[in-house]
Amino acid sequence: MDSKREKDQDADCEKITAVLLKSRTGEFDLESILFLKLRGLGIHDLGCIGECMNLEKLDLSGNNITNLAPLASLRLLSVLCLSANRISNLEPLRSCDSLQNLNLAGNIISSIENLHCLQPLRKLENIRLKDNTYNYTNPVCRNAAYRNIVLEMFPNIKVLDGERVVGRGSDLYQLCKDIDDTIKAGLYKNGQLVEHPDCKPWVEDNYWEIKRSNNAIIEEAYKQFNDVLHECRLLNNRATHVISQTERSMSLKKQPKQYAI
Repeated sequence: MDSKREKDQDADCEKITAVLLKSRTGEFDLESILFLKLRGLGIHDLGCIGECMNLEKLDLSGNNITNLAPLASLRLLSVLCLSANRISNLEPLRSCDSLQNLNLAGNIISSIENLHCLQPLRKLENIRLKDNTYNYTNPVCRNAAYRNIVLEMFPNIKVLDGERVVGRGSDLYQLCKDIDDTIKAGLYKNGQLVEHPDCKPWVEDNYWEIKRSNNAIIEEAYKQFNDVLHECRLLNNRATHVISQTERSMSLKKQPKQYAI
């Protein structure tokens, strides 16, 4: 009964309290909490979250958060997910020196100027302001130059909106993306799929068929190889049978003798 009451409270808690944090983590001391997931709880007030001084990973996605001020004291925070909230001001995150991964997709960040406060964060490598998988975005993403401006603002960024921009695999990713965009551009015209009835295959129908050589030597080699393979299979079956019989006999010997009285 009590557990059900706690779940009902967690399902819609407007403010983060010490009781909530302790019940969700099992920690008695708030400073002992390192990882915290408070996703989709209807939170709009971060309350005492700032007392979790050693917090390293925090997920607050799917809430109603607007004010990030209590996060300013989390100097060890490295991963922060704030997707699907109502955030427009990021200024409190300026002091989160250890921040490496930041997800802000699905908020109301309206301009590039709102991102300037994140520039002092030298360890920041991954920023997400839109997520096509969940159809999350921000008004700032509508700017045609948004991507280039963000990359100039944050020279240490390795991943932007889930796309690797530097490092291992970035060149291949960009190449595949360019090819995909080119193909899509050729398939559609004025939003309609263009049919090409005259398209022909690149190769002949029998191109991929394995062609057997007429050379008698090669044919004989094929035959000998198949014969050897067949013999190997027979030997394997015999060995398996012998091993099975041996194991069965040994198990019978190990069984204790029973005497009827």
